[in-house]
Amino acid sequence: MKIRYLKHNQINFIKWNKCIAQSVNEIIYAYVWYLEIVSENWEALVEGDYKSVMPLTYRKKYGIKYLAQPDFTQQLGVFSSSKLDVNLVENFIKAIPKKYKLIEIKFNLINKIENSIFETKLNVNYHLDLIEPYKSLYKKYSTNTKQNIKKSIKNGIYITNHLTANELIRLFAENVGDPLIGMKIQQYDVLRKLISYCLKNNIGKIYSAFDSSNTLCGAVFLIYTKGKIISLISVSSAEGKENRAMFQIFDYIIKTFSEKHFTLDFEGSNIPGIARFNKGFGATPCEYFSLSINKLPWFIKMFKK
Repeated sequence: MKIRYLKHNQINFIKWNKCIAQSVNEIIYAYVWYLEIVSENWEALVEGDYKSVMPLTYRKKYGIKYLAQPDFTQQLGVFSSSKLDVNLVENFIKAIPKKYKLIEIKFNLINKIENSIFETKLNVNYHLDLIEPYKSLYKKYSTNTKQNIKKSIKNGIYITNHLTANELIRLFAENVGDPLIGMKIQQYDVLRKLISYCLKNNIGKIYSAFDSSNTLCGAVFLIYTKGKIISLISVSSAEGKENRAMFQIFDYIIKTFSEKHFTLDFEGSNIPGIARFNKGFGATPCEYFSLSINKLPWFIKMFKK
């Protein structure tokens, strides 16, 4: 079946959302409302009458459009309401318009690729099934994780879920955004819109940690989707790190959602320290791939970053 390239104003949003909702790899990043926030004027590849779809999230630099992974969007790729196999994924990749000379995007856990002509990289994510009782889940924590939770409690850290979007973003900017990844004003606007939308529509919640002096020292923003809870943002202050606040926040989250039909998605990571943190709660690794294609002229490649 033919795969069509559609510009933003040609996409049928109702049919798109229906395809995502019915897909075996349904994920919140691929819904229209999410894409509208993180990648304004995104385009698409569509098979048949929205039987299978793939968002094309582009940016523009030096007058050149290129495909890039949006901020706060771990996975995208191909979604299908019917069979989704290696051939379908590769056909979608081949259908990406030739005008995109640079492609740096991430696919989802179900998308597989075996064609050696594509340059790919495996990424690691961590999931934890929450259907078991809390006591059973706690038994699977590592010794180090249990000790850090106890240390956090002993040091007077306590957890609430009443933080505002602006308070979370302020904590993020002060402790992560500026010194480490140099986030721009536009990126903070995207984050604020995402958090505000999710809180307003009851598909997200902020869990925060305070010290004995009632000073905010850590927070996690969760998004709920069908059967999954995604940890989209997590941040600690220097004091929060010292007092192991993040360990207590995630323990609180696991306790809150235990014995429910949810999988906790830690959203990563390839970074060893974060991977150890996730594994410490009994989370299991799962892989997804990044695709990189660079057909830029040599004199432009040096300016692409």
